[in-house]
Amino acid sequence: MDLEKIEGLVKIIENSSLTEFTLKEGDLKITMSKLDNPPVVAAGMPVAAGPAPAAQTETAAPAEEEEEKLFITSPIVGTFYSAPAPDVPAFVKVGDQVKNGQTVCILEAMKLMNEIQSDFDCEIEAVLVSNEQKVEYGQPLFRVKKL
Repeated sequence: MDLEKIEGLVKIIENSSLTEFTLKEGDLKITMSKLDNPPVVAAGMPVAAGPAPAAQTETAAPAEEEEEKLFITSPIVGTFYSAPAPDVPAFVKVGDQVKNGQTVCILEAMKLMNEIQSDFDCEIEAVLVSNEQKVEYGQPLFRVKKL
C-alpha cells in the first residue's frame, strides 16, 4: 500500500462519523482511530496498530510528537499480571528497554495465560495498570517510546 492511498483513507475517516477503522491487506494491517488512546500492536495476539494519523493531521509537529508516544494495549478482556509468578520480578518496569518479541506481561482470560509481547523495540515510559487488575479490550497497559 502506498502513502497516497493511506492519505486518502485518512481524509475519508476524518470527514466521516467513524471513530475507528481497520484495513487489512495481506500482512499489512492499518488501524485509524479518533480515540484518545488508540489500540497498539502487541505481538502474539492480533491487535490494531496506533497511533493513527486520522486524529492529528492539521499540523506536522503534533503528529510527529504523537507518533513518538505509543501504547501497548490489551488485546483481550482479562486479568493483568506483571510477572510470571507472585515471587518473581516483573517482566518489565519503567525505564526498561524492550526488544521486539519480548514478553511484557501476562493476561489471563478464561483460565488461559496469554503472554503479551512487544511488536517493536521500545522503552517503557509508564505502566498504566496494577498487578491483578481487570483490563478491557483496547485498554492501554504500557506507554512506550519506540526506539
